[in-house]
Amino acid sequence: MNAKLEQTSSVWMQIGEIAVHTALAEDVETDVCVVGAGIAGMTTAYMLLREGKSVVVLDDGPIGGGQTERTTAHITNAIDDRYVQIEDWHGQEGARLAAESHTSAIDQIETIINREDIQCDFERLDGYLFSSQSDSSKLIEQELHAARRAGLSNVELVTRSPLATFNTGTCLRFPRQGQFHPRKYLAGLTTAILRMGGRIFTQTHAEKIESGPPARIRTRQGSMVTAVSVVVATNSPFNDFVTIHTKQAPYMTYVLAFALPRGAVTKALYWDTQAPYHYVRLQTLPSDRLIGERLGDPQTEELLIVGGEDHTTGQADDAEERYARLEAWTRERFPVVGSIRSHWSGQVLETIDGLAFIGRNPLDSSNIYIATGDSGQGMTHGTIAGMLLTDLIVGRQNPWTALYDPARKTLRAADRFLKETLNVAVQYSAWVTDGDVGSTQEIANGKGAVLWRGLTKVAAYRDELGCLHECSAICPHLGCIVEWNHNESTWDCPCHGSRFEKQGQLICGPANKDLAATHEAAVPQESGVASDA
Repeated sequence: MNAKLEQTSSVWMQIGEIAVHTALAEDVETDVCVVGAGIAGMTTAYMLLREGKSVVVLDDGPIGGGQTERTTAHITNAIDDRYVQIEDWHGQEGARLAAESHTSAIDQIETIINREDIQCDFERLDGYLFSSQSDSSKLIEQELHAARRAGLSNVELVTRSPLATFNTGTCLRFPRQGQFHPRKYLAGLTTAILRMGGRIFTQTHAEKIESGPPARIRTRQGSMVTAVSVVVATNSPFNDFVTIHTKQAPYMTYVLAFALPRGAVTKALYWDTQAPYHYVRLQTLPSDRLIGERLGDPQTEELLIVGGEDHTTGQADDAEERYARLEAWTRERFPVVGSIRSHWSGQVLETIDGLAFIGRNPLDSSNIYIATGDSGQGMTHGTIAGMLLTDLIVGRQNPWTALYDPARKTLRAADRFLKETLNVAVQYSAWVTDGDVGSTQEIANGKGAVLWRGLTKVAAYRDELGCLHECSAICPHLGCIVEWNHNESTWDCPCHGSRFEKQGQLICGPANKDLAATHEAAVPQESGVASDA
């Protein structure tokens, strides 16, 4: 692979941040406080404003600065876990509601784009699911019948996809799927939210939620938001200490963007059935926005964006091998691609039963709501969150409430629950294993490693100038030992997916504070939600 491994950047990130950089500096009151400015949070804020609610949005980074900018932005009702499995877990009616909700989410995205005149490269197009084994069509046929039982009557079996570079064999065509530029879409939502009177505060860390009533959101900076309702849309909810995190698991996924001769590949969405599966789409971008291109060149370039090679967060540090396998898979099937223009990774939260958790928080079901568990479909699940949470907050009935209820128990997914639970338990063995190195002298410039220091473990990073930076290696969520991720230069928790900058600053939860300084006692955080007595 010809891309240098360093903290990576997606093709969406290369257009710059969305220009809202106001931190909350005083106490405010509102009907609804939304914590998290990604697809789920911003969609929820937009839809609540249209219902006449006053809304405040908080985010500790820029708008879309989390996993939204690391997606590949497939907008689809072809569920990652397949309808065969969704029907097994949720029954035929559950599968029908899942298909209905994801289809409605695509329609809702299109409606918002048209209503607000958002220029985000949105287009409808077909999606094709093909078998990873060209001589096997059994799974494809089973999925066809399950999709049709779920109400997707327009899904059809075709002899092959429109790809000329290789024969996929028999596959399913899912019509009227979608794709867009996620950061441009969020920029359009931002403009609409501000126009309707919504208030957005970035660089503002929500530290603790008191459910009330009224609810109070206390920020690290000392200011407070008082609200009737709170929506936590931070990808992984920091306010739920344990419950939700036993029912979903974090996975890292890898993406390559290849230069592509214009028109060489039919524009569509493509997925195979391999485990982990591959996902493919095309995108046209200005060439002067792309790594390695001539600055000032006004022309556009077509890209083939390919993702896959997933693994549990914090449980592998072999990005070169995964990128290499992804590149080999792509070049074998798409020999027309050119050089790699960009590479990046992102984190996906996979629930044990294939569908997101959207609704009232199980710990306090009165006025605190969560949206988490994107399960590889963050664009539609995030939009479903906006639709469903708006109905719940304004008091409307919604047919999807039980399906996405965060408190649901899916007994048919017990084997998957047990597998993920045992995997987490194994990670605590790091407390009795050797460190990555015996001393800090073994750590090269630009690298990180975990080592023993007395009776505890330390996460040590040596910067490019040779200066050593140390912090506790104990995740403040539930005490797991973090692992170094050299692809993104981060510390990743292998238990529940909390991630930290190389010097210990929090990137994403469920942890809600930085890795402790080495001189501080590292203890698990308190739950981020409390109730007034």
